[in-house]
Amino acid sequence: MEYIGFNIVGIASTGKDAIKQTGETNPDLILMNIRLKGNLDGIETAQTIYDVYDIPFIYLTGYSDNKSLEQALTTQPYGYITKPFNDGEIQDAIELALINYQKSKD
Repeated sequence: MEYIGFNIVGIASTGKDAIKQTGETNPDLILMNIRLKGNLDGIETAQTIYDVYDIPFIYLTGYSDNKSLEQALTTQPYGYITKPFNDGEIQDAIELALINYQKSKD
């Protein structure tokens, strides 16, 4: 499946599934919703994925309150986009995140 020029290698509704799929597909970047089904929220899931697989992530969320933002920022995301968003915002965030991630590895 493709979206705005990027291949989507998986979609997960729980943190456990997201971690598993990440190990199986090794994506270049993850778009992570802060609220997920199951025991792990998106913040815990994104941090685990980054720690284990070193894959950058961008948060997508309907929550723009200070508490959610502060908690999310402790995980050093490569982006934070609040809903509603459009394709251009997602595309720009992805491209910027990939560039910044690569610069951090050089």
